[in-house]
Amino acid sequence: YQKNKGNIFYNAVGASGAISGIIFSAIIFNPFMSLRFIFIPISFPAILFGVAYLVYSWFMSKKGDSQIGHDAHFWGGIYGILFTIILKPALAVNLIEQLTQIF
Repeated sequence: YQKNKGNIFYNAVGASGAISGIIFSAIIFNPFMSLRFIFIPISFPAILFGVAYLVYSWFMSKKGDSQIGHDAHFWGGIYGILFTIILKPALAVNLIEQLTQIF
């Protein structure tokens, strides 16, 4: 709110931040589930999407020339991660174990 309170052209409506939180919660539960977009026939692990989406949302928020609530998407995703780990800490351990097996 503080960032755009003086901008009469900025309008933030919707539940996209909450949806972002739900998506990131799902990623914490199953980080290597296969994701695919409707028009792109390539599947990829959810954790890659999550990292790319957070980086994109952060970058676009800092750029500041968009009428999209990138802050809501970014912080909704962060909240989804933290809330899920607080409720079920074993998922954080599981995520770290899965990531260390790859690297």
